[in-house]
Amino acid sequence: MSTLTLTANSSRWSIFAVCSAALMLPLSFSAGVIATPAIALQPGGSPLALSWITNAFLLSFGSLLMAAGSLADRYGRKRLFISGVSVFTLLSLLTGWVPSVVWLDVVRALQGAAAAAALAGGGAALANAFDGSERARAFSLLGTSFGVGLAAGPVIAGMLMAVAGWHSVFLCCALFGVLALVIGIRTLPESRNPDAQALDWAGIFSFSIMLTLFTWGMLEVADSGSSLLSTSLLTASLVTALLFVWIERRSPHPMLDLSLFRYGRFVGVQLLPVATCYCFVVLLVVLPLRFMGFYGYDALTTGLLMLAISLPMLIVPSVAVSLTRRFHPGSISCAGLLLAAAGIGLLSVVTPQSSLPVTLLAMVMIGSGSGLPWGLMDNLSVSVVPPQRAGMATGIFSTVRVAGEGVALASVSTLFSQLLVNQLNTQGEAPESARQLASYHLSGPHLLPLAEQAFQQLLLVLMTITLLCAIAIWRCLLPKRASALPAKD
Repeated sequence: MSTLTLTANSSRWSIFAVCSAALMLPLSFSAGVIATPAIALQPGGSPLALSWITNAFLLSFGSLLMAAGSLADRYGRKRLFISGVSVFTLLSLLTGWVPSVVWLDVVRALQGAAAAAALAGGGAALANAFDGSERARAFSLLGTSFGVGLAAGPVIAGMLMAVAGWHSVFLCCALFGVLALVIGIRTLPESRNPDAQALDWAGIFSFSIMLTLFTWGMLEVADSGSSLLSTSLLTASLVTALLFVWIERRSPHPMLDLSLFRYGRFVGVQLLPVATCYCFVVLLVVLPLRFMGFYGYDALTTGLLMLAISLPMLIVPSVAVSLTRRFHPGSISCAGLLLAAAGIGLLSVVTPQSSLPVTLLAMVMIGSGSGLPWGLMDNLSVSVVPPQRAGMATGIFSTVRVAGEGVALASVSTLFSQLLVNQLNTQGEAPESARQLASYHLSGPHLLPLAEQAFQQLLLVLMTITLLCAIAIWRCLLPKRASALPAKD
């Protein structure tokens, strides 16, 4: 066997290793959503503590991704990838022995930090190892794996919980971690940026504190309404955001190069994950809980119904890459977002009771539409910066993606809670009913019409956000409108 063949085989296996991790990380997020109702029964916990099972993971994941990208450039991309996957896998094995939901929240926060290291290190390693069309294919597979992990989570969780309980959901993630480790240690090439600068610790801390305060504040609003605590937390998050911008503009080696946001193409790329957060990722959370909490489907049935939105992610991202031979990536992405918005609009006028086939059709439209930009945005994220800045590029993009998921989930939860309160006020129901419904647990059949009205209003908001993002992305990514990034830093 020739050296060239060995190199090609090694390259394919290195992609497989990173994609295994990219599937494992979002799988842990989306599968955890299905597991939360079972965790509420055993070991049990308050609604706020249960909400942190998902939000603690997303918070640490999103807030540390840019720092992880800088660490990858400085200390080695393979080294950070292996370290992150190892810690994540170990913590997944420990979830079966946590004594309470609070401890589970702590483990999930640590998992988020490990996930940041794994994704930033693996993505930067692929960006350095491949170029041109090969890099486009590698990042298409990476994006597809991330999407499949998100979308397949409810299905896998439903099947596992039907036979082995909620602990098995996290143990399944550990299996993918072991696979990524075994292959990655042997095949992933090591690389680093010889000109990497010192870490921007002030930026890292201020960004993390900003996200923590905002998420905590939004969850407090959703749990107990507007209060002095929630107002103080949200105000403090705004002040910290301004502090973060001030720090980054004056840092000689900023974690986030704010000057990049002067370029339309860079801004357009960052809007892609924001759009998919609101038209796809949020629905991966609210639809399963709607099926289980509103209509009483079990976890397995819910997982099977979610195939309608998840299966397109197995096919459509690769189709999107093929379409770039004839159409501009910006046009493909916008067309996908328009299709997803149409699906959300259709979903807002039907219920599983009134027409399950139409509900599933709407979910197929959402999954297919979201899959078009999903297959393109990972490669676009590194194509708009010089290769030596691959670590920062993947860190910024992944931060927008994951932090956006956390912000979207917290904001949508809060919005849904407020919409429920408005609906219940018109019927003279107690505020406690809103909190029950916001957790997708009906306390009486008479509340179902009110819950559905609030849910339909929420869908219309998500459709509007998706359409606005599509318009902005169209303006930013079209060749005649997009401003090119400089060839050098």
